[in-house]
Amino acid sequence: MKATEANLLAFIKRSPQFVIPIYQRTYSWTDKECRQLWEDILRTGANEDISAHFVGSVVYIERGLYQVSSQSSLLVIDGQQRLTTITLLITALANALEGGGEPFDGFSQRKLRNFYLLNPEEEGEQHFKLILSQTDKTSLISILNQTELPKDYSIRVTENFKLFEQLLNERKDDLVTVCKGLAKLVVVDIALTRDRDNPQLIFESMNSTGRELSQADLIRNYILMGLEPKLQTKLYEQYWRPMEIEFGQEAYVTNFDGFMRYFLTVKTGTLPNVGEVYNTFKQHAQSPQVAEAGVESLVADIRNYARYFCAMTLGAEPNAALKIAFQDLRELKVDVAYPFLMELYRDYDLKLLSQADFLTAVRLVESYVFRRVICAIPTNSMNKTFATFGKALDKDAYLESIQAHLLLLPSYRRFPSDEEFKRAFQTKDLYKFRSRSYWLRRLENHQRKERVSIDEYTIEHILPQNENLSLAWKEALGEGWQRIHQTYLHTLGNLTLTGYNSEYSDKAFTAKRDMKGGFKESPLKLNQGLGAIEQWDEIAIRHRADLLSTMALAVWIAPKVTHETLESYKSKPVKAGYSIKDYPQLTAGTVRDLFEAFRKEILALDSCVTEEFLKLYIAYKAETNFVDIVPQAKRLRISLNMPFSEINDPRGICKDVSAVGRWGNGDVEIGLADLTELPYVMGLVRQALERQMGSL
Repeated sequence: MKATEANLLAFIKRSPQFVIPIYQRTYSWTDKECRQLWEDILRTGANEDISAHFVGSVVYIERGLYQVSSQSSLLVIDGQQRLTTITLLITALANALEGGGEPFDGFSQRKLRNFYLLNPEEEGEQHFKLILSQTDKTSLISILNQTELPKDYSIRVTENFKLFEQLLNERKDDLVTVCKGLAKLVVVDIALTRDRDNPQLIFESMNSTGRELSQADLIRNYILMGLEPKLQTKLYEQYWRPMEIEFGQEAYVTNFDGFMRYFLTVKTGTLPNVGEVYNTFKQHAQSPQVAEAGVESLVADIRNYARYFCAMTLGAEPNAALKIAFQDLRELKVDVAYPFLMELYRDYDLKLLSQADFLTAVRLVESYVFRRVICAIPTNSMNKTFATFGKALDKDAYLESIQAHLLLLPSYRRFPSDEEFKRAFQTKDLYKFRSRSYWLRRLENHQRKERVSIDEYTIEHILPQNENLSLAWKEALGEGWQRIHQTYLHTLGNLTLTGYNSEYSDKAFTAKRDMKGGFKESPLKLNQGLGAIEQWDEIAIRHRADLLSTMALAVWIAPKVTHETLESYKSKPVKAGYSIKDYPQLTAGTVRDLFEAFRKEILALDSCVTEEFLKLYIAYKAETNFVDIVPQAKRLRISLNMPFSEINDPRGICKDVSAVGRWGNGDVEIGLADLTELPYVMGLVRQALERQMGSL
């Protein structure tokens, strides 16, 4: 590798041609990056004290040579965003100078085109200084040739070209500054040779200006860069390019990283951190099973899962019922469920799961998430719930195993019961709920063949929001009108939809009911029964809430399996191993009393907590160990499974044992020798449990 500083225009002029390999990402600079470059050029061109402006590096491969001295094309490893943007700007500048002379030395239209845009003596693709990939290529060539754009033109290429045309037009009386700024641009010219340099390692280490490489960019290059050109082209055109097309230009940029994260979750059972997707993918690709199957098998697998992902997240699903179900999931923002749903979709695609059962499973996932939100159960456990869900599937009884697993999830990951959901749905503030239009639409359209577009209506408070209620409203509500207004205003029983919100205003209930377009005439399911109510008060609100929450049980369904079936899915009891009798220190006395009091408190923390007697210590688990106890002669030695830096211990009784060998799990050790210390110690124990539950 050899790196030299070079004037950008001189570098482009002496280079025969830049080619963007097919494995590179498409052109992705937005208005923001282009305007930043434009401002830098103007600032540099207007200031005589600035001799140069550095815009980054251009890394390329040339067969057998370090520097540009032959007519072979240069394959660009890094720098295509800058090269493309400068090419668009120079093209727009050349067009602006048509018939306008040479505002600055070397900047006539003819010189701009023949030095920096074209190879005038060459034909075909060799005629152009820069060859992009796929739709970017045809769009740029059309712009250079001033011909009609292709049907599937590149949005970024064309929009940024129009932006530069606009910016140049605004400065048409002062193009000298632009020319001077362009003339001062500097890059680092980095030439690689195939036999000495590893382009992939260099590509990974680059931290270029402009738009940072996405995890998906790195993955695509990792797969394709080192392959022979023929196989590289085959894999790109047969698998990767169809994915790009299916995502679409904008969605590919914004959604593909997320897809790869969920794809790897399916394959590994763990959701990678956002910034670790590429490294996780490399580990997956290098695993013996995947490596043995070969790169084409890997790319084909990614392509199949991309189809499933696009069907669910981008509205590409052909089946009408599934398409609506996926739309509901998107509105509810159930992203964490996609790894599990992609796994189901694969089996649906392979005919291992029927369409009806797949649809029911999707609706169960929707119900699980929505019920938990309504019941205010923390959602931070759902990542692991869905990442590991596939392990619980019995594909000989597919839907049954899904329902049983949902019903057997422990308390903090539980599927809320009908009673819990109905109770919470009646009392929750649903007006300020982030998915307000979602729940209204789902209730209104349940079992409707002619679906109602919620966007055409507004939400209506039957009992008005205005704190200064009219005398008629106060009389209707009775003596406790303030309490009723505060308690029920934004709840299920008082909310509905209408197209007459402004007409209703703060009118009395009977006026809203009987007026033209009032509740009596409303065709909406949510307004059924309102026309027969004589007075809107606490009793009426609670009655309507009960009716609607009962309807909700059929919308957000619960799993249903027999008691016997559910019992069959419960974990088999562990064979008897060690017990309290195996610990001499716990036969009687003070330590036994301490232990009994301590275990009672721990097991009462949550119904999911289990106790296991092991050879060397006693473990208490939620998902895994969060507390381990070693009985000693005069005390209990307690290990908390959490980093010492995270424990909140005002009294300073905890000990950091991260570098000490001992029985038990975790970096925190405490001793319990007296019952008076138990309340404080339990406060520390809760931290370990809450940390584990919060990471699930």
